[in-house]
Amino acid sequence: MSGPTAPGLEFSVRDVVAEPYTAAPQLTARLRIEDGSDERIHAIVLRCQVRIDPQRRHYGPAEQEALRGLFGERERWSDTLRPFQWMQCHTTVQGFTGSTDVDIALPCTYDFDVIGSRYLHALGEGTVPISLLFSGTVFSKGGGGGSGFGVRQVPWDCEARYQLPVAVWRQMIAYHFPNSGWIRLDHDVLARFADFRERRGLISWDETVTTLLADARTRTAADEIGEVVT
Repeated sequence: MSGPTAPGLEFSVRDVVAEPYTAAPQLTARLRIEDGSDERIHAIVLRCQVRIDPQRRHYGPAEQEALRGLFGERERWSDTLRPFQWMQCHTTVQGFTGSTDVDIALPCTYDFDVIGSRYLHALGEGTVPISLLFSGTVFSKGGGGGSGFGVRQVPWDCEARYQLPVAVWRQMIAYHFPNSGWIRLDHDVLARFADFRERRGLISWDETVTTLLADARTRTAADEIGEVVT
């Protein structure tokens, strides 16, 4: 059974930085938490849902073209440009009175099958509008001067907005995938790639994909010429 909500909790994002030495791509959000009560907070088990708000951003022509696969044609964006969840994360906040600063890890991925990654890869310069939505449990000293503990819930309306620079996200990706990237393929498709590479005597996957693209362009050009001739 849930207890009463915690009064006076306010969250703000002071900064978001790219971590260079983590095992997987990670941003770190530096939060400021302020508590309006007079109680000593012993701990907060904090959960956070990070949402991207694409409707709060302007998009140039190149970005609009790159985002067609996510949101459709530009004239449909009034209906399709909606907030979507990027990730969920959590942390335990140590004891404090009044206010405290805490870091929360934001694990990311390069995976193009994840909508957040597809969106971020499509952007040029500028910022990404994000919202951090908080929930969790607050453990505090009991009232009346007692030695017991009180348990309260973080209100569901606690949130913080932040304009994440695209450059910070790109720096994080560069730390882990310098001048490279990856896509996930079905086993059968990968086997066909490998067979094509062996038959052509190609020495790298870059050369394999470049050859396939060049062949596709040649066939397209030939088809166009054939249409003109006929």
